Amino acid sequence: QVQLVESGGGSVKPGGSLTLSCTGSGFSLALYPVGWFRQDPEKEREGVSCISQIDSTNYADSVDGRFTISRDKAKNTVYLQMSSLKPEDTGVYICASRLLNTNTCSLSTAWGYSYWGQGTQVTVSS
Repeated sequence: QVQLVESGGGSVKPGGSLTLSCTGSGFSLALYPVGWFRQDPEKEREGVSCISQIDSTNYADSVDGRFTISRDKAKNTVYLQMSSLKPEDTGVYICASRLLNTNTCSLSTAWGYSYWGQGTQVTVSS
């Protein structure tokens, strides 16, 4: 059974850091693109970052330079390192993947990600 599980969320003050993990089971995350998305109750789900099969990366303008996505193939896990966090980074962070052999990834929810995790809450507040 294909499954994605996020962890690492929490509450931090502005300027703080967190590292989120997305661990896959039932398939190898190393072979497929993975995206991180952010969901706020008052906004649409938005793409934050993604990593492709060949480890090329993409970032939303709002997080570029502050977030880093990486992959540990041995642990079947994709990480999202977040630093210089801002209150507007608050939300439920959800990872997603699709079983497509492609060298690209996308920040769009319409791209066809077929597997989604349940999410982990990140709250940035003073």
